[in-house]
Amino acid sequence: MARRRSLRETSTASSGASGWSRSCGALRSMTVRAMSVAVLGAGSFGTTIAALTAPRHPTVLWARDETLAREVRDKGTNERYLGGFRLPDSLAATSDIDEAVSSADVVIVGVPSHGFRDVLGRAADYVRPWIPVVSLTKGFEPKTLKRMTEVIADLLPGHPAAALSGPNLAKEIMAGQAAASVIATEDLAVATALQALLRRGTFRLYTNHDVIGCEVAGALKNVVAIAAGMAQGAGAGDNTRAAVISRGLAELTRLGVALGGQPQTFAGLAGVGDLVATCMSPQSRNRWVGEQLGRGRPLENILAEMSMVAEGVRTTAAAMELASRNGVEMPICAVIQRVMEGEMTAAEALAGLGRAGHEAEPG
Repeated sequence: MARRRSLRETSTASSGASGWSRSCGALRSMTVRAMSVAVLGAGSFGTTIAALTAPRHPTVLWARDETLAREVRDKGTNERYLGGFRLPDSLAATSDIDEAVSSADVVIVGVPSHGFRDVLGRAADYVRPWIPVVSLTKGFEPKTLKRMTEVIADLLPGHPAAALSGPNLAKEIMAGQAAASVIATEDLAVATALQALLRRGTFRLYTNHDVIGCEVAGALKNVVAIAAGMAQGAGAGDNTRAAVISRGLAELTRLGVALGGQPQTFAGLAGVGDLVATCMSPQSRNRWVGEQLGRGRPLENILAEMSMVAEGVRTTAAAMELASRNGVEMPICAVIQRVMEGEMTAAEALAGLGRAGHEAEPG
């Protein structure tokens, strides 16, 4: 087996002036040469993105835990989050955030929403001017309720902020199964350059300028996935789950449009595409939480045995607050919040499906 490259070797291979410029010509030139990539967050999807870029671009994966960083470096595995998969020999890893980002042409952040500001804030002093920062995170920041690209703008003003969203089940992508996602940023020249950087093999990327819509859809679909999983756990049939998913899509679209997203985005990969995958796949953490709730288990017991974050748990309260601020009715989210808080059981929630009005109405 080839010797795995050290972090210093990776950094040296990508030395030189960054090609990330505010001119479209320079941006396009970056798609030709190798770029240095830093991925912050060694969870399942962060590691997957690092594995996609490493064979073509010098890539460093930052892990909070040095033991995990050493496993990636020395063994080429991440058994906790991606058990059974080999990582590229060229992938470097570190727990030193300065080393991870100081030479990067692109920074990609894949940490949970509640830790996003802290991690990026620690990296901010070492990030070079103007380089793009891409969020993999699907959620809202606690308290501020900001989207992740808004947090990026707070901490690194002047840097292009982008979001990658869509049906991104990490293990399927690692297995080489076909998948499609969206890279969203307001500057489509930047989006096109990132598209060229991140796509590989059967992992297909589309560009989109509707950052709000893509981020809101990616966050809110996790709440609907909890609802769909809850129906599954409570023994409901396929008809019930289909109703929950379709009415949930209408609900998240109403709030997304109220927040500034474009309706068509919610009918695309970041919307219905991600929603279907998250609601139906046994790999979905949010669906699994819903299933356990549907079986009558308390939320605190469910979360205590999870090694990864189910963003929908935190997003539910954020969605309800955003709905209140914008005058949007979200009855499905409201019921999920009551079940998670122990105010009603999943069986009561399903039994309480009430009168149906016009299909365009909430509920």
